[in-house]
Amino acid sequence: MRRPTAHRRRNLGLLAGGCAVTVAIAGCSSSSGSGENAGKSGKVVDGATFSMALNSDPGNLDPQGSAANNVLQIAALAYDSLVSTSAKGRIQPQLASKWKVSGRTVSLTLNSGITCSDGSAFTAAQAADNINYVGNPKNKSPLVGAFLPAGATAKSAGSTVTITLPGPAPFILNGLASVPMVCAKGMANRKSLAKSTDGTGPYQLDRAQPNSSYVFSKRSGYTWGPAGAKTATSGMPAKIDLKVITNETTAANLMLSGQLNAGTFIGPDITRLQAAKLYSVSTATIIGETWYNHAASSPTSDPKVRQALSMATDNKQLQKVLTSGRGSGPTSFAVAPPVACRGNSVSAALPKFDLAKAKSLLEADGWVAGSDGYRRKGGKQLSVRFLYSTTFGTAGSSAAELTAAQWKKLGVKVSMKGQETTTLLSTIFSTGNWDIGWVPLNVNSPDQLIGFMSGPSAPKGNNFAGIDNATYRAEVAKAQSMSGAAGCKHWLSAESSLVKAADVIPWANQKRLTFGKGATFELIGVLQPTSIRMVS
Repeated sequence: MRRPTAHRRRNLGLLAGGCAVTVAIAGCSSSSGSGENAGKSGKVVDGATFSMALNSDPGNLDPQGSAANNVLQIAALAYDSLVSTSAKGRIQPQLASKWKVSGRTVSLTLNSGITCSDGSAFTAAQAADNINYVGNPKNKSPLVGAFLPAGATAKSAGSTVTITLPGPAPFILNGLASVPMVCAKGMANRKSLAKSTDGTGPYQLDRAQPNSSYVFSKRSGYTWGPAGAKTATSGMPAKIDLKVITNETTAANLMLSGQLNAGTFIGPDITRLQAAKLYSVSTATIIGETWYNHAASSPTSDPKVRQALSMATDNKQLQKVLTSGRGSGPTSFAVAPPVACRGNSVSAALPKFDLAKAKSLLEADGWVAGSDGYRRKGGKQLSVRFLYSTTFGTAGSSAAELTAAQWKKLGVKVSMKGQETTTLLSTIFSTGNWDIGWVPLNVNSPDQLIGFMSGPSAPKGNNFAGIDNATYRAEVAKAQSMSGAAGCKHWLSAESSLVKAADVIPWANQKRLTFGKGATFELIGVLQPTSIRMVS
């Protein structure tokens, strides 16, 4: 696998604190509120500041240069998409008031009076410029292939933008709901987007302090939000402060003391937050997912090595450790609601835990155990570089240590390294210095994963693991020839082929909880700014 350039760093979302590839690829969660502040039980408060914890610094803020969850969250504040997705999966207006999909052509008519944060008008011509930028593979946007097909082009006429697709795209409107539109100045100067925002969204960035805080102020006159949401609505915060807090326990303490209004949690701190009867929103997510590097230089390019490593892993035990007993078994690769294809593509395809069989498989493949217990083939030791995210705290490190111990019993030498999210993604995309990575991607539509499971390896594409699975490609082709959910049988079959080949192994799902104190809100992929209501 070719090494990716620095431009492609952080281009997918880890679960940790958000919906990852929402890629959180966006649109990955629906919400239901519960607790003391649920519904209309509190009096709304105007002019307040809403403080929310981010589990890591987002890095470059260009909304079309990353699909990392924290970048998606910032994009939701400062940018709009052409259409939006409701919590139930219904496509609804945002910048566009109406749309039509006809074969490989998508036409969208924009609302009138849309303005950018600097007061300039946002036009259909600018929307076309955005589509042409993201759809051009030369620009290496991680959104291409996930939310917009590579090679998609657009043109405008009056208030209408018309998108021409290079091939079938059964969930194209769902994808467009996750493509932020950048205003003219930002499009002309991409570097300016790294530390500032230039969008039509309900909030604009006032102050950026990397690794500390990102403060936004509410725009007046905003009337084109999801389904016509407006910033004049009573209870919307005057300011939003996204605080970078990498430790869940610290974030929980701040929640309970009233210094935070929102935070997402997956670890043991959930127990005391629930005991405090706080408002909460739950999201279905994949929390445990193992990726193997298929680069020729990696031992995991050998399918028998991947199979053996997978068979030597007790996934049920790992699931209990990582989720503190709150998790469940995997079902499919797209579990975040609103789910496009329901079914179970994983359970029957998972390699069964069998250490003896795993050892026999390696023996037959020429990997012989030496006097030190480690296996060698042709004089080369079987050793792997294993990456996991520190965002999962002690539960994550305990699960990683258990995994490494199981692989050691198999005769594999494991170099284990925990990294915070931004660094881990940089390692995976920019260096190639890894063999096995725990990288949970969360999406609601299986087509959003095509670029990660097939196609060009980085830097030419998002296929960071270099997967080349003929059955997957064939089943995807069949699914794409059908309309929407009609192709779900083939989408699920495509996913099964990845598990059977031990290309990617999902092994744990969990309900992720976002708690609120002094505020209520809705999550659809990320927290929706126009849904926030500050309450007394």
